Amino acid sequence: MDFYYENYGLTSTYDVLQNLHLYIVIDTIMYWFVVILRTPQSLVAGLMWIGSTNGRYSMRHVCQDSDELKTYGWTEHNGRDYGHQVLVDQEMTLQTSFLKSKEHGSSYGGDWAVRIEVENDEAKLIEEMSRSIHLFFYVADENGSALNLGSGAADFDDDSILASGYQRDIGNWQLQLNTEDEFEFHYSGFRTPYIHNLSDLVQANLGTQARKVGRLQLSDTSDDSSNILVFQLSARIPFKADIIFLSGTLAQKERVISLAGASLTNRLSEKQKEFADKFQRCFNLSDELDSESVTMGKAALGNLLGGIGYFYGRSKIALPDSPNIKRGDNFISYWPAELYSAVPSRPFFPRGFLWDEGFHQLLIWRWDIHICLDIIGHWLDLMNVDGWIPREQILGAEALSKVPEEFVLQHPTNGNPPTLFLVLRDVICSIKTNTFTAAESNGISVFLDRAFLRLEGWFKWFNTTQSGKSVSGYFWHGRDNTTTRELNPKTLSSGLDDYPRASHPSEDERHLDLRCWMHLAADCLQSISELLEKENEHGKEYKSTAKLLSDFELLNQMHFDDVYGAYFDYGNHTEEVRLTWQVVEKVNSYPSRELIREVLEKPVLRLVPHIGYVSLFPLMSRLIPPGSWILEKQLDLISNRSTLWTNFGLRSLSKTSSVYMKRNTEHDPPYWRGPIWMNMNYRILSALHYYSREDGPYREQAKRIYDDLRNNLIRNVVGNYYQTGYIWEQYDQQKGKGKGARLFTGWTSLVLLIMAEKYNEC
Repeated sequence: MDFYYENYGLTSTYDVLQNLHLYIVIDTIMYWFVVILRTPQSLVAGLMWIGSTNGRYSMRHVCQDSDELKTYGWTEHNGRDYGHQVLVDQEMTLQTSFLKSKEHGSSYGGDWAVRIEVENDEAKLIEEMSRSIHLFFYVADENGSALNLGSGAADFDDDSILASGYQRDIGNWQLQLNTEDEFEFHYSGFRTPYIHNLSDLVQANLGTQARKVGRLQLSDTSDDSSNILVFQLSARIPFKADIIFLSGTLAQKERVISLAGASLTNRLSEKQKEFADKFQRCFNLSDELDSESVTMGKAALGNLLGGIGYFYGRSKIALPDSPNIKRGDNFISYWPAELYSAVPSRPFFPRGFLWDEGFHQLLIWRWDIHICLDIIGHWLDLMNVDGWIPREQILGAEALSKVPEEFVLQHPTNGNPPTLFLVLRDVICSIKTNTFTAAESNGISVFLDRAFLRLEGWFKWFNTTQSGKSVSGYFWHGRDNTTTRELNPKTLSSGLDDYPRASHPSEDERHLDLRCWMHLAADCLQSISELLEKENEHGKEYKSTAKLLSDFELLNQMHFDDVYGAYFDYGNHTEEVRLTWQVVEKVNSYPSRELIREVLEKPVLRLVPHIGYVSLFPLMSRLIPPGSWILEKQLDLISNRSTLWTNFGLRSLSKTSSVYMKRNTEHDPPYWRGPIWMNMNYRILSALHYYSREDGPYREQAKRIYDDLRNNLIRNVVGNYYQTGYIWEQYDQQKGKGKGARLFTGWTSLVLLIMAEKYNEC
């Protein structure tokens, strides 16, 4: 491995949390329901079923929108040992509940049970198929070890074992099934290194059997090398079954009894009450919120926690000029890495995103600080020797199967907003206000001490590679200055993708949002230095950098426009750019008609006159003094319906912008050019909440805008949830309708913090 890719060679940042590792993860990241171990080459158990879409039957396995479920997701999930999920597939409702147990002296992997309940809408039953269900529960060893078929596969009875085996991380294990309902039982064994294509193998087996025996059943065959066993349970609806997994010492019937039937019902009820009680303690939602809002808030939290998963693999790093790669290759592999992370959306983005993760943790740390630090530690351990972290984590064959090839390569010149500092700032603030117990505060300090070197490396990478020509000026690298296809060259590294920047990318650019992110990072590192009593020359350096980047006069000189009364980026820019249809000649092919970028006037260095989320970063960062007239200008921009205000939240780009709701290419619809996004609205609300409590002439105005914006956001997200069954990636600025990816319970889950009015208080 090239030394360039070696990390710092330290003990893992998250090793300090070893005693808190959640070794079994109920992981539905890219599947409707799967249980895995937090280890490479895991033992995996999961669920499939046959469903109907437009009259055609297909296997449900990988979580995907094309299955057209009416709704799905966790109604409750505590991130550790309990969760309840509801999936509505046409007229059928399937519920899965899980419970993890470490009682009775089992090995550290623990025992678990899954309850599967299937019901149907009797009023809508039309065909015989909808009165029955074919469930397929499987167990797989990703290491390729052969599994043992249990006696239950041949002659099922109440005490039979479906499967057994040995896994190095949990020892001996057994899988059992308990049900009082009648069902037909079949099985089959397979050998494959991956499970994301398992449904294809099962469907092929069912097809072969259907031609042989004329029935929908597995072949009841398995050879000695099968590393996957699939068990088919066919039954009339309603149907209920419990799957029990035992690890370690197995000959304990009382363990099975405690994880099935009435005992499991009681234990799940206890966990449900624990979840509700902790939810109220953590978020203390006011009586002004109705029960529908509270239910949606629980689902937002449950889906975020239920979207935490374990990944293992090697990122592909783009290094076209490297002498160490073969001619014609354009990447080199990162070291084999593991990542424990939440994800933005199970069906669309089932992988780790660096800038999303900071927003995820704003909610997660308030629920479980140990899970939060565990995740942050994993992300920091992905840092290379230069202090760079790949912004998108596509680790393993399953993650790769969900990503278009053009987005796989990660570029070591490009960053992503360092949002983890948002979380660390909150946590440090909460230590100061005695939010944590003494033991928790001490554990956080130990973690920060272990993580400090990486946090410094991360800051230095930004401060050197993303700095601009002027002092305290920064710009996002990675924009394409040769494109002839994009109306405005994208800035993917900023996280704001197609948000309009300077029309002609250059090193003269100054990006306002990155400047504010750097202020946050420097200020946070200064606070960590003080907490850990590391007041050396580095602590002084962060203090001076934070002071420089908070200099209000300098900020205004570099980014404020007196005419607009707004903050802007700076760069080589012209507004006279458009996309026009042109005939393009192609070698050895027919000419085609395509949208090509036209520049109608020469660009000049200037402020880039697009009002939107970027313009509000100084407000979000609280860099504007409470008594400044500029604060009033920002409040006016926010509340003006001709710019950013809507009845559903603040739009991402002003209606006055020349590229408002315009496509960036023929195939790229507007993304950050108008729609409403929850992460930015949350940060703006946090700033308004701050200014509404600070002495100054605009305090009452900030309070009025805060109340109205908060109410609009809550009402719209909750309304969409009950109308569509989903929490969405973004919301339409004209009618408030959910847009983009559905079941986007990443940063849109911040609506719960908005309901609870939980913001940074420092």
